Amino acid sequence: MSATRADDTIVEEITIKAPADRIFEALTNPEECMKWWGYKGQFETTHIESDLRPGGRRVMRGTGMGGRPFTVTGVYREIERPRLLVFTWRPDWQGDDTESVVRWDLEEKAGVTTVRVTHSGLATESSRTSHRGWPNILTWLRSHVERAG
Repeated sequence: MSATRADDTIVEEITIKAPADRIFEALTNPEECMKWWGYKGQFETTHIESDLRPGGRRVMRGTGMGGRPFTVTGVYREIERPRLLVFTWRPDWQGDDTESVVRWDLEEKAGVTTVRVTHSGLATESSRTSHRGWPNILTWLRSHVERAG
């Protein structure tokens, strides 16, 4: 896994032994996404609504650290199955109400996919600090997809 950080951007990358289409499905199917996006007792996703089309809404709800409920809302901007997914990201745990952008790039070669997540528009120190969990999220995704086959 590799990481890059600019002033307002976090970039994380991981290699997953699975086709890009399989990973795209894990990212976009709400029922499947709830199975892997989180870790019991730390960050658990309990509900996802997804209108998977440009301009469609995305809502994620769950329980965060200390058992506090959270909601993340957004709007899909770009969808190019199975290689690109872009949506806005507005978490309710940030007091500054910053909307940022999450971009997933998937590049498959011989059944192995490089997954890069770029989270940009993190304009404040608090927004950058509260989004240091992308390496965990990528690891959860890889474990789910490789285990499920």
